[in-house]
Amino acid sequence: MRIVQLSDFHLDAWSEPYFIRQVVERVNRMEPDVVVLTGDFVTDGFGTQKYQFEAARQCAGILSGLRCKDKFAVLGNHDIGVGREEVGRPLKENGIPVLRNECVPLKRGSEKIWLSGVDDPVLGHPNLDQAIPYSIRNVPDEPVVLMCHAPDYADTVLKHESGASVGLMLSGHTHGGQVRLPMLGALELPELGKKYVEGMFQLGAMHLYVNRGIGTIGLPFRLNCPPEITVLTLRAG
Repeated sequence: MRIVQLSDFHLDAWSEPYFIRQVVERVNRMEPDVVVLTGDFVTDGFGTQKYQFEAARQCAGILSGLRCKDKFAVLGNHDIGVGREEVGRPLKENGIPVLRNECVPLKRGSEKIWLSGVDDPVLGHPNLDQAIPYSIRNVPDEPVVLMCHAPDYADTVLKHESGASVGLMLSGHTHGGQVRLPMLGALELPELGKKYVEGMFQLGAMHLYVNRGIGTIGLPFRLNCPPEITVLTLRAG
């Protein structure tokens, strides 16, 4: 099962619509089985409220062009800051379910995995008991993939009784640091995005992958930290 992960679009802050469309076109050429969108479709505090709401609708409309049948989202801290309903509703109306402390089964032939999504840990109310209920924990040959915008929440997942059932956690939020200087690394990192900054981490039996995101925030550029489309291939063990 091939999963494509996209994150942190921040449309119409510094990310222009044509760029997001190019990303959608590239993903469509990959023909993934599942597309997961790990939050921050818009930017809180950029422009008027009306401007932010329109950016949310436009971003959802562009992402509806993803031809993958199974596509799911979780909201990020900027989305909740702008308005949970105003950002989430356009996604749902464009065929992209938003997982808020809930899970869905993904089947391929006789095999099945569970895709779970928690509310954003920075501004939301994540609930692992709801996102990963007892009925799906540690089921043989039915691993759990967890979507969570903020990667440092992984430490909470590991301490929770449901954590042992999570094989893979997918996050964004950090932009990989966005501006990275030689030897110094990232100049600034967000709350709950300071420990796990980019790439793959092995945390006991759980893998955590942190996507660098598509857009930018604060500054209209990246340095030594390009935008990212992540492709992960899951194989039966």
